[in-house]
Amino acid sequence: MPRTEERRRHQRVKVDLLGRYMLADRREFPCQVTNMSPGGMAVIAPIAGAPGERVIAYVDHLGRLEGTISRVFDNGFAMTISATVRKRDKLAAQLTWLANRDILNLPEDRRHGRFAPRNPFARLILPNGTNVGCRVIDISASGAAVSIAPELRPAVGSAVTIGKTPGRVVRHIEDGFAIEFTRLPHPDSLEESITGE
Repeated sequence: MPRTEERRRHQRVKVDLLGRYMLADRREFPCQVTNMSPGGMAVIAPIAGAPGERVIAYVDHLGRLEGTISRVFDNGFAMTISATVRKRDKLAAQLTWLANRDILNLPEDRRHGRFAPRNPFARLILPNGTNVGCRVIDISASGAAVSIAPELRPAVGSAVTIGKTPGRVVRHIEDGFAIEFTRLPHPDSLEESITGE
């Protein structure tokens, strides 16, 4: 399908989503998606790959997306998204939600109430594999805020594991950082999956 036709069929939405992508040679890099449609997306990335190269991306909120690099620009690339009609419809609904969240100025991820855990201490596995202790400020069903020594604070977009729950650093706060879970723990065992309580 000509790209101009793809562009007409799918309206692009401005987004600000973190993720990771893997090129055909299996090298993996962090990235940021700046705009997308159910048929393609623009990605800020350290290494672009070549037009026509297959790429697999894991994007926060959207999951695994496959496609090929359609265009390379200064600080990244544009890629097509290969997906079934059902997956494209689901992507369109997710993009509509993301766009409306910004327009309506909904809080970033306050769909879930936050609470302070009974035991505030947890183990944290950093991107380099180091296992360190941290203090949990608060938890929700979709994420946590933790306090940690400034020199140990990982970069935004880094993959971390708190307790038994994998997540990604979404922002830095004064004495630590906020994590968004990449796999939502069961509500009944939420605290246990973070702090072991």
